[in-house]
Amino acid sequence: MQPNIEIYTWQSCPFCIRAKALLKNKGVEFTEYSIDGDEQARSEMSQRANGKRSLPQIFIDDTHIGGCDDIHDLDAQGKLDPLLSIA
Repeated sequence: MQPNIEIYTWQSCPFCIRAKALLKNKGVEFTEYSIDGDEQARSEMSQRANGKRSLPQIFIDDTHIGGCDDIHDLDAQGKLDPLLSIA
């Protein structure tokens, strides 16, 4: 069973595009919250992300993963696929 993957983004953010590309290449579905200019949504994201306001912010099953570099680091260490339930 695939976990619930959520990513907060801005449409033109290169780091957001890169993080989404990694998830797409893994073949997993995710929910994207495009929060361009929406300070209310960014504040809510920040609360979930332990105060972080940079984008993207990624969550897997309500666990805060971090941003683009964080998810790529997990992948490089071989720790991302188990989180995504990819055999």
